[in-house]
Amino acid sequence: MSVKVLSDSACDLPEEILREYNIDLLPIIVIKDDEEYLDKVTIDPKKMYDDMRNGEVYKTAQIPPSMFEEKFEELAEKEESVIYIAFSSGLSGTYQTSVLVRDSLKDKYPNMDIDIVDSRSASVGFGLLVQKAGKMAKEGRSKEEILNMLDFYVNHIEHIFTVDDIECLFRGGRVSRTQAFVGGLLNIKPILDVPGDGTLQPIEKVRGRSKVMKRMIEIMEERGGDADLKNQTIGINHGDDIEGAMKLKEMIEEKYGCTDFVINIIGCAIGAHSGPGTLSLFFLNEKFEQ
Repeated sequence: MSVKVLSDSACDLPEEILREYNIDLLPIIVIKDDEEYLDKVTIDPKKMYDDMRNGEVYKTAQIPPSMFEEKFEELAEKEESVIYIAFSSGLSGTYQTSVLVRDSLKDKYPNMDIDIVDSRSASVGFGLLVQKAGKMAKEGRSKEEILNMLDFYVNHIEHIFTVDDIECLFRGGRVSRTQAFVGGLLNIKPILDVPGDGTLQPIEKVRGRSKVMKRMIEIMEERGGDADLKNQTIGINHGDDIEGAMKLKEMIEEKYGCTDFVINIIGCAIGAHSGPGTLSLFFLNEKFEQ
């Protein structure tokens, strides 16, 4: 039986990849002024970033149980074999909600075949897992093979990113008011990652945009030097800064000879917290043996 791959909008994959591998997404809830929107359905990331530059504040909420219930029932009635790959449990309650809903449906659908994977990842770092799962499913690989791959990726995907406006990290509780104020004055650009527990952690502070991009490339070598970077799919995404993303791509091409990239704008689920100008880099720290 073929495997259906399901995920949510925090994976930030380009539409052409979702279409190519028949991947369905459930939308994260995005909130502005008590008005709710569906990420990438009823709100566009570009509009959100324009609003944020003008001082508007966006928040997010996890996918409601009713949305999971509707989708899981639809798939169960079709007798689909499904893998749902969820946004990191360290950053959202989406994973826990999906497990509770699936388990609550087992009596009604005793033959329901839905495996749920906590990506412990975000944005295109998460998206690389979803893309690989979709590709393997299209190739007719077994569910066990796909789940084994996902286990490897969850434990070896690296997230290296920076935000352009440190005030966004203050609003999200990642830095203090004093740190945000001083960082803004001194043009400090934090570098953050998502460690093994799937949370968000600052790791370094660099002064200036060009220096922070150079340091991101250095960290890529430190963490992925033995992982055959040249032959990986490298993920890059941006908070409405395609020029910055392409510059980062050129630097990676020049240093490592990489040729396969997934590049996309950061959607509202992540961008509401990271803000305009964010740049993110994703890669494996160990070679995946198929």
